[in-house]
Amino acid sequence: MHFSTKAIQATQYHDKNAGAVAPPLYLSTTFERNPDGSHPHGYVYSRAENPNRKLLETAMAVLENGEKALAFSSGMAAVNAILQTLKSGDHILIPEDAYYTLILLTEEVFGQWGLEYSLIDMSDLANVQSAIKPNTRMIWVESPSNPQLRVVDIERVAKIAHENNSICVVDNTWATPVLQNPLNLGADISMHASTKYIGGHSDVLSGVLVFKKENELFVKIKLIQKLAGAVPSPFDCWLLTRGIKTLSLRVKAQTESAKKIAEFLESHPKVEKVYYPGLSSHANHDIAKKQMGDFGAMLSFNIKGSESDALAFTGKVKLFTAATSLGGVESLIEHRKSIEGPNSISPPNLLRISVGLENVEDLIDDLGNGLK
Repeated sequence: MHFSTKAIQATQYHDKNAGAVAPPLYLSTTFERNPDGSHPHGYVYSRAENPNRKLLETAMAVLENGEKALAFSSGMAAVNAILQTLKSGDHILIPEDAYYTLILLTEEVFGQWGLEYSLIDMSDLANVQSAIKPNTRMIWVESPSNPQLRVVDIERVAKIAHENNSICVVDNTWATPVLQNPLNLGADISMHASTKYIGGHSDVLSGVLVFKKENELFVKIKLIQKLAGAVPSPFDCWLLTRGIKTLSLRVKAQTESAKKIAEFLESHPKVEKVYYPGLSSHANHDIAKKQMGDFGAMLSFNIKGSESDALAFTGKVKLFTAATSLGGVESLIEHRKSIEGPNSISPPNLLRISVGLENVEDLIDDLGNGLK
Protein backbone atom coordinates (compact mmCIF):
# COMPACT_ATOMS: atom_id res chain seq x y z
CA MET A 1 0.00 0.00 0.00
CA HIS A 2 1.01 3.61 -0.48
CA PHE A 3 1.97 5.56 2.63
CA SER A 4 -1.25 7.62 2.76
CA THR A 5 -3.32 4.43 2.67
CA LYS A 6 -1.21 2.77 5.36
CA ALA A 7 -1.53 5.86 7.58
CA ILE A 8 -5.33 5.58 7.52
CA GLN A 9 -5.51 1.81 7.82
CA ALA A 10 -2.95 1.55 10.62
CA THR A 11 -4.82 4.03 12.81
CA GLN A 12 -8.27 2.45 12.40
CA TYR A 13 -9.66 0.95 15.61
CA HIS A 14 -12.28 -1.74 15.19
CA ASP A 15 -14.67 -0.91 18.01
CA LYS A 16 -16.63 -4.01 19.01
CA ASN A 17 -18.84 -2.13 21.45
CA ALA A 18 -20.45 0.58 19.30
CA GLY A 19 -18.81 0.34 15.90
CA ALA A 20 -17.30 3.81 16.26
CA VAL A 21 -15.25 4.90 13.24
CA ALA A 22 -13.02 7.20 15.30
CA PRO A 23 -11.07 5.40 18.06
CA PRO A 24 -12.67 5.60 21.50
CA LEU A 25 -10.68 7.33 24.23
CA TYR A 26 -9.68 4.92 27.02
CA LEU A 27 -9.01 7.17 30.02
CA SER A 28 -9.06 4.33 32.52
CA THR A 29 -5.86 3.88 34.52
CA THR A 30 -6.68 0.31 35.50
CA PHE A 31 -8.50 -2.65 33.99
CA GLU A 32 -10.80 -5.32 35.42
CA ARG A 33 -9.52 -8.82 36.13
CA ASN A 34 -11.28 -12.16 35.87
CA PRO A 35 -12.02 -14.10 39.09
CA ASP A 36 -8.96 -16.25 38.40
CA GLY A 37 -6.72 -13.14 38.25
CA SER A 38 -6.25 -13.11 34.49
CA HIS A 39 -6.85 -10.08 32.29
CA PRO A 40 -9.32 -10.88 29.51
CA HIS A 41 -8.21 -8.04 27.23
CA GLY A 42 -4.50 -8.06 28.06
CA TYR A 43 -4.49 -4.73 29.92
CA VAL A 44 -3.52 -4.37 33.59
CA TYR A 45 -2.54 -0.75 34.27
CA SER A 46 -2.12 2.19 31.87
CA ARG A 47 1.51 2.78 32.76
CA ALA A 48 2.24 -0.66 31.31
CA GLU A 49 -0.18 -0.59 28.37
CA ASN A 50 -3.29 1.22 27.21
CA PRO A 51 -5.48 0.63 24.12
CA ASN A 52 -4.83 4.12 22.74
CA ARG A 53 -1.08 3.78 23.18
CA LYS A 54 -1.09 0.30 21.66
CA LEU A 55 -2.86 1.67 18.56
CA LEU A 56 -0.28 4.46 18.24
CA GLU A 57 2.69 2.11 18.69
CA THR A 58 1.31 -0.41 16.20
CA ALA A 59 0.69 2.32 13.63
CA MET A 60 4.19 3.79 13.97
CA ALA A 61 5.78 0.36 13.55
CA VAL A 62 3.78 -0.12 10.34
CA LEU A 63 4.73 3.30 8.94
CA GLU A 64 8.45 2.87 9.68
CA ASN A 65 8.56 -0.77 8.52
CA GLY A 66 9.63 -1.89 11.98
CA GLU A 67 8.54 -4.86 14.08
CA LYS A 68 7.70 -2.91 17.26
CA ALA A 69 7.36 0.65 18.56
CA LEU A 70 7.24 2.29 21.99
CA ALA A 71 5.68 5.65 22.81
CA PHE A 72 6.89 8.09 25.47
CA SER A 73 5.72 11.31 27.08
CA SER A 74 8.21 13.43 25.10
CA GLY A 75 10.95 13.09 22.53
CA MET A 76 13.55 13.54 25.27
CA ALA A 77 11.91 10.81 27.37
CA ALA A 78 12.40 8.50 24.39
CA VAL A 79 16.05 9.59 24.06
CA ASN A 80 16.54 9.10 27.79
CA ALA A 81 15.23 5.54 27.58
CA ILE A 82 17.73 4.69 24.84
CA LEU A 83 20.67 6.13 26.76
CA GLN A 84 19.64 4.16 29.86
CA THR A 85 20.47 0.95 28.01
CA LEU A 86 24.16 1.96 28.06
CA LYS A 87 26.43 1.48 31.05
CA SER A 88 29.24 3.37 32.72
CA GLY A 89 32.31 3.44 30.48
CA ASP A 90 30.38 3.01 27.23
CA HIS A 91 31.01 5.48 24.42
CA ILE A 92 28.54 7.09 22.02
CA LEU A 93 29.12 9.08 18.83
CA ILE A 94 26.87 12.13 18.39
CA PRO A 95 26.73 14.68 15.54
CA GLU A 96 28.30 17.96 16.62
CA ASP A 97 25.22 19.86 15.43
CA ALA A 98 22.65 17.47 16.90
CA TYR A 99 19.59 18.70 18.79
CA TYR A 100 21.22 20.64 21.60
CA THR A 101 19.16 19.12 24.43
CA LEU A 102 20.45 15.66 23.47
CA ILE A 103 24.01 16.89 23.97
CA LEU A 104 23.10 18.50 27.30
CA LEU A 105 21.37 15.32 28.52
CA THR A 106 24.39 13.22 27.59
CA GLU A 107 26.81 15.58 29.32
CA GLU A 108 24.89 16.86 32.34
CA VAL A 109 23.06 13.67 33.34
CA PHE A 110 24.68 10.59 31.83
CA GLY A 111 28.17 12.07 31.95
CA GLN A 112 27.96 11.90 35.74
CA TRP A 113 27.27 8.18 35.39
CA GLY A 114 30.41 7.65 33.33
CA LEU A 115 28.96 7.66 29.82
CA GLU A 116 31.53 8.90 27.31
CA TYR A 117 30.68 10.69 24.09
CA SER A 118 32.35 12.36 21.10
CA LEU A 119 30.87 15.14 18.97
CA ILE A 120 31.81 14.90 15.30
CA ASP A 121 30.76 16.15 11.88
CA MET A 122 29.01 12.95 10.84
CA SER A 123 28.37 14.11 7.28
CA ASP A 124 32.02 13.15 6.65
CA LEU A 125 32.25 9.36 7.01
CA ALA A 126 35.98 9.54 7.65
CA ASN A 127 35.19 11.32 10.92
CA VAL A 128 32.85 8.52 11.95
CA GLN A 129 35.40 5.82 11.25
CA SER A 130 38.23 7.61 13.03
CA ALA A 131 36.12 8.44 16.11
CA ILE A 132 35.17 4.81 16.82
CA LYS A 133 36.67 3.49 20.06
CA PRO A 134 36.83 -0.04 21.48
CA ASN A 135 34.06 0.94 23.93
CA THR A 136 31.78 2.59 21.33
CA ARG A 137 28.34 1.05 21.69
CA MET A 138 26.08 3.49 19.87
CA ILE A 139 26.18 5.86 16.90
CA TRP A 140 23.47 8.51 17.04
CA VAL A 141 22.51 9.92 13.65
CA GLU A 142 20.47 13.03 12.98
CA SER A 143 19.69 13.52 9.30
CA PRO A 144 18.82 16.18 8.33
CA SER A 145 20.38 17.76 11.41
CA ASN A 146 19.10 20.55 13.62
CA PRO A 147 19.63 23.36 12.68
CA GLN A 148 22.30 23.16 9.94
CA LEU A 149 20.52 20.42 7.95
CA ARG A 150 23.60 18.30 7.46
CA VAL A 151 22.83 15.00 5.78
CA VAL A 152 24.41 11.74 6.89
CA ASP A 153 24.72 8.60 4.78
CA ILE A 154 22.59 6.44 7.09
CA GLU A 155 23.26 3.16 5.28
CA ARG A 156 27.03 3.50 5.53
CA VAL A 157 27.01 4.74 9.13
CA ALA A 158 24.78 1.82 10.15
CA LYS A 159 27.25 -0.54 8.51
CA ILE A 160 30.15 1.07 10.40
CA ALA A 161 28.19 0.74 13.64
CA HIS A 162 27.45 -2.94 13.16
CA GLU A 163 31.04 -3.70 12.15
CA ASN A 164 32.11 -2.21 15.48
CA ASN A 165 29.66 -3.92 17.83
CA SER A 166 27.46 -0.83 18.06
CA ILE A 167 23.86 0.00 17.37
CA CYS A 168 22.71 2.77 15.06
CA VAL A 169 19.92 5.10 16.17
CA VAL A 170 18.50 7.68 13.75
CA ASP A 171 16.54 10.74 14.81
CA ASN A 172 14.01 10.79 11.97
CA THR A 173 11.94 13.67 13.33
CA TRP A 174 12.65 16.14 10.52
CA ALA A 175 12.29 13.71 7.62
CA THR A 176 9.31 11.78 9.05
CA PRO A 177 8.42 8.29 7.78
CA VAL A 178 6.75 10.00 4.81
CA LEU A 179 10.15 10.96 3.38
CA GLN A 180 12.72 8.62 4.95
CA ASN A 181 12.81 5.14 6.48
CA PRO A 182 16.05 4.64 8.45
CA LEU A 183 15.23 1.03 9.30
CA ASN A 184 15.23 0.20 5.59
CA LEU A 185 18.73 1.69 5.45
CA GLY A 186 20.09 -0.52 8.25
CA ALA A 187 19.40 1.50 11.41
CA ASP A 188 18.32 -0.39 14.53
CA ILE A 189 16.01 2.30 15.94
CA SER A 190 14.18 5.19 14.32
CA MET A 191 13.40 7.90 16.86
CA HIS A 192 10.73 10.58 16.56
CA ALA A 193 9.96 13.63 18.62
CA SER A 194 6.34 13.00 17.66
CA THR A 195 5.48 16.36 19.20
CA LYS A 196 6.45 17.70 15.79
CA TYR A 197 5.13 16.32 12.49
CA ILE A 198 3.39 13.19 13.80
CA GLY A 199 1.07 15.26 16.00
CA GLY A 200 1.31 18.12 13.55
CA HIS A 201 -0.72 20.76 15.40
CA SER A 202 1.62 21.99 18.19
CA ASP A 203 -0.70 20.65 20.88
CA VAL A 204 0.76 17.35 22.12
CA LEU A 205 4.13 16.43 23.66
CA SER A 206 5.42 12.94 22.87
CA GLY A 207 8.18 10.70 21.53
CA VAL A 208 8.24 7.37 19.71
CA LEU A 209 10.91 4.73 19.14
CA VAL A 210 10.48 2.25 16.27
CA PHE A 211 12.58 -0.91 16.33
CA LYS A 212 13.73 -2.85 13.32
CA LYS A 213 13.54 -6.09 15.32
CA GLU A 214 11.67 -7.26 18.40
CA ASN A 215 14.98 -8.15 20.03
CA GLU A 216 16.75 -7.89 23.37
CA LEU A 217 17.19 -4.13 22.94
CA PHE A 218 13.45 -3.69 22.45
CA VAL A 219 12.68 -5.80 25.53
CA LYS A 220 15.11 -3.74 27.62
CA ILE A 221 13.64 -0.40 26.55
CA LYS A 222 10.07 -1.65 26.97
CA LEU A 223 10.97 -2.52 30.57
CA ILE A 224 12.38 0.99 31.05
CA GLN A 225 9.17 2.45 29.59
CA LYS A 226 7.06 0.40 32.00
CA LEU A 227 9.14 0.90 35.15
CA ALA A 228 10.08 4.56 34.68
CA GLY A 229 6.57 5.46 33.53
CA ALA A 230 7.37 8.30 31.11
CA VAL A 231 4.42 7.40 28.91
CA PRO A 232 1.98 9.58 26.96
CA SER A 233 -1.57 9.91 28.24
CA PRO A 234 -4.42 8.17 26.39
CA PHE A 235 -5.54 11.53 25.03
CA ASP A 236 -1.99 12.30 23.82
CA CYS A 237 -2.00 9.00 21.95
CA TRP A 238 -5.46 9.73 20.55
CA LEU A 239 -4.24 13.08 19.20
CA LEU A 240 -1.16 11.47 17.66
CA THR A 241 -3.11 8.75 15.85
CA ARG A 242 -5.41 11.46 14.52
CA GLY A 243 -2.34 13.41 13.36
CA ILE A 244 -0.98 10.37 11.52
CA LYS A 245 -4.09 10.27 9.32
CA THR A 246 -3.14 13.60 7.67
CA LEU A 247 0.65 13.26 8.02
CA SER A 248 1.33 12.50 4.36
CA LEU A 249 -0.75 15.40 3.06
CA ARG A 250 0.71 17.89 5.51
CA VAL A 251 4.35 16.94 5.01
CA LYS A 252 4.11 16.89 1.22
CA ALA A 253 2.43 20.30 1.08
CA GLN A 254 4.89 21.81 3.58
CA THR A 255 7.82 20.34 1.64
CA GLU A 256 6.68 21.86 -1.64
CA SER A 257 6.49 25.27 0.02
CA ALA A 258 9.89 24.82 1.67
CA LYS A 259 11.54 24.18 -1.71
CA LYS A 260 10.18 27.44 -3.11
CA ILE A 261 11.17 29.39 -0.01
CA ALA A 262 14.70 27.93 -0.09
CA GLU A 263 15.10 28.92 -3.75
CA PHE A 264 13.81 32.43 -3.01
CA LEU A 265 16.19 32.91 -0.09
CA GLU A 266 19.18 31.51 -2.00
CA SER A 267 18.67 34.13 -4.71
CA HIS A 268 18.16 37.03 -2.31
CA PRO A 269 21.08 39.52 -2.06
CA LYS A 270 20.66 39.92 1.71
CA VAL A 271 20.96 36.20 2.42
CA GLU A 272 24.45 34.81 2.96
CA LYS A 273 23.70 31.07 2.90
CA VAL A 274 20.72 28.70 2.80
CA TYR A 275 20.75 25.27 4.44
CA TYR A 276 18.34 22.97 2.63
CA PRO A 277 19.15 19.48 1.26
CA GLY A 278 16.88 20.01 -1.74
CA LEU A 279 19.20 22.68 -3.15
CA SER A 280 21.89 21.48 -5.55
CA SER A 281 24.30 23.72 -3.63
CA HIS A 282 23.89 21.59 -0.50
CA ALA A 283 27.08 19.67 0.28
CA ASN A 284 25.28 16.33 0.57
CA HIS A 285 22.46 16.89 -1.91
CA ASP A 286 23.23 13.61 -3.72
CA ILE A 287 23.06 11.58 -0.50
CA ALA A 288 19.76 13.23 0.39
CA LYS A 289 18.40 12.30 -3.05
CA LYS A 290 19.50 8.71 -2.51
CA GLN A 291 17.95 8.12 0.90
CA MET A 292 15.04 10.57 1.06
CA GLY A 293 11.82 10.54 -0.91
CA ASP A 294 11.83 14.33 -0.69
CA PHE A 295 13.70 17.00 1.25
CA GLY A 296 11.38 18.08 4.05
CA ALA A 297 9.85 21.29 5.31
CA MET A 298 12.68 22.57 7.52
CA LEU A 299 15.35 25.01 6.40
CA SER A 300 17.79 27.50 7.87
CA PHE A 301 19.53 30.54 6.46
CA ASN A 302 22.19 33.07 7.40
CA ILE A 303 21.26 36.66 6.84
CA LYS A 304 24.01 39.09 5.87
CA GLY A 305 24.47 40.73 9.21
CA SER A 306 25.14 40.21 12.90
CA GLU A 307 23.43 38.20 15.61
CA SER A 308 21.40 41.25 16.60
CA ASP A 309 20.31 41.66 12.97
CA ALA A 310 19.12 38.06 12.90
CA LEU A 311 17.21 38.48 16.15
CA ALA A 312 15.65 41.70 14.90
CA PHE A 313 14.50 39.95 11.72
CA THR A 314 12.24 37.61 13.74
CA GLY A 315 10.25 40.68 14.76
CA LYS A 316 9.95 42.02 11.21
CA VAL A 317 8.08 39.08 9.72
CA LYS A 318 4.34 38.92 10.34
CA LEU A 319 3.29 35.44 9.21
CA PHE A 320 6.12 33.52 10.91
CA THR A 321 5.71 33.13 14.67
CA ALA A 322 8.95 33.47 16.63
CA ALA A 323 8.78 30.28 18.68
CA THR A 324 10.59 27.04 19.46
CA SER A 325 9.49 23.71 17.95
CA LEU A 326 8.48 22.73 14.43
CA GLY A 327 6.24 20.55 12.32
CA GLY A 328 2.93 22.27 13.02
CA VAL A 329 0.53 23.79 10.54
CA GLU A 330 1.76 27.29 11.39
CA SER A 331 5.12 28.61 10.14
CA LEU A 332 7.71 29.29 12.84
CA ILE A 333 11.04 31.12 12.89
CA GLU A 334 13.75 30.90 15.52
CA HIS A 335 17.23 32.22 16.24
CA ARG A 336 18.93 29.01 17.33
CA LYS A 337 22.15 30.27 18.90
CA SER A 338 20.34 32.33 21.52
CA ILE A 339 18.26 29.26 22.41
CA GLU A 340 21.16 26.81 22.52
CA GLY A 341 23.53 28.92 24.60
CA PRO A 342 27.19 29.98 24.53
CA ASN A 343 28.58 26.56 23.54
CA SER A 344 26.36 26.32 20.46
CA ILE A 345 28.10 25.87 17.10
CA SER A 346 25.16 27.43 15.26
CA PRO A 347 26.24 30.55 13.35
CA PRO A 348 25.14 33.73 15.17
CA ASN A 349 23.31 35.00 12.08
CA LEU A 350 21.41 31.74 11.46
CA LEU A 351 17.62 31.60 11.52
CA ARG A 352 15.67 28.34 11.41
CA ILE A 353 12.31 28.07 9.69
CA SER A 354 9.58 25.48 10.05
CA VAL A 355 7.33 25.87 7.03
CA GLY A 356 3.62 25.53 7.74
CA LEU A 357 0.54 25.28 5.59
CA GLU A 358 0.01 28.94 4.77
CA ASN A 359 0.03 29.98 1.13
CA VAL A 360 3.66 29.91 -0.01
CA GLU A 361 3.39 33.19 -1.92
CA ASP A 362 2.26 34.92 1.26
CA LEU A 363 5.19 33.42 3.16
CA ILE A 364 7.69 34.49 0.52
CA ASP A 365 6.25 38.02 0.48
CA ASP A 366 6.55 38.15 4.27
CA LEU A 367 10.22 37.09 4.19
CA GLY A 368 10.91 39.51 1.36
CA ASN A 369 9.40 42.40 3.28
CA GLY A 370 11.42 41.49 6.34
CA LEU A 371 14.64 41.46 4.32
CA LYS A 372 14.07 44.92 2.80
